[in-house]
Amino acid sequence: MSGLPLDLLLSPWALALLGLCIGSFLNVVIHRLPLMLERQWWGDVAHQLGDTDSWHRVFGSKAKPPAAQHQAAAALAQSIEALPPLGIARPRSRCPACGHAIRWHENLPVLGWLRLKGRCSACGSRIPARYPVIEGATALLFAAIGWRFGAQPAALLWCAVAAVLVALAAIDWDTTVLPDALTLPLLWAGLVAAALGWTLPPPDALQTALGGAAAGYLSLWSVYWLFKLTTGKEGMGYGDFKLLAALGAWLGWQAIVPILLMSSVLGAVVGIGMKMRSSLREGRYVPFGPFLAGAGLVVMLAGTRTVLGWIGWA
Repeated sequence: MSGLPLDLLLSPWALALLGLCIGSFLNVVIHRLPLMLERQWWGDVAHQLGDTDSWHRVFGSKAKPPAAQHQAAAALAQSIEALPPLGIARPRSRCPACGHAIRWHENLPVLGWLRLKGRCSACGSRIPARYPVIEGATALLFAAIGWRFGAQPAALLWCAVAAVLVALAAIDWDTTVLPDALTLPLLWAGLVAAALGWTLPPPDALQTALGGAAAGYLSLWSVYWLFKLTTGKEGMGYGDFKLLAALGAWLGWQAIVPILLMSSVLGAVVGIGMKMRSSLREGRYVPFGPFLAGAGLVVMLAGTRTVLGWIGWA
């Protein structure tokens, strides 16, 4: 009987309910974190425009920067200070069209959207279907993790990894940015979890995780520089390196090649499909992060040995 509560709390059904709630939170993170970063970047721009010492170091002149530059810095800083506070928890969620404060029952995962028939209760504006999709996908992932790992505390670790990957995939798809605020904690948490023996098998768990992190980062770093030296263009961002390094820390160096193969094939298929429909964004590229995250989730749920068997390497 002592194991019954844990079996219930970490059952696939219970984790699915948890996933619905976490998915609702992820929708907030996906929407607000990029805005928070952009505010920070504009603040950095204002500071840089007003940094006379930096101007002298870069341009090698004791002359004062143009007066318009200081005026722009002051105006930009003033505009940023005038913005209302923005964080993950505050302010309260509102309809972007009319400002209606979303009530608690309207914010229930999936059910709230269905009850409202996908429209704001105040102005009737359409609520994107991606909100319940993110919630439902997170619930399914959590349930699958519960089935895969069983009723053990490690399942919660993998649920946390899945949640971060969902957020990263959506943010990168929207903005082509993989925030350090998510990739770096994911990387370090993977190394710590391996060192404590929570994720990878002993006795070489930490070495496997370190090898995975190094192989993940350096593999894409090498591709990046080879492509840049050959074409003069940047084929991907540093966030992709960090994401693959984080996946290597959690899944081990053996998972790097399967993840790269799956993500490359899927990314190529989606990119070709979008090109045929003329739906590629400006610059004619597709962000790589969502496919890395998706491939990492496949390896997590199927197991590295199983995935290696699919490509004949087991």
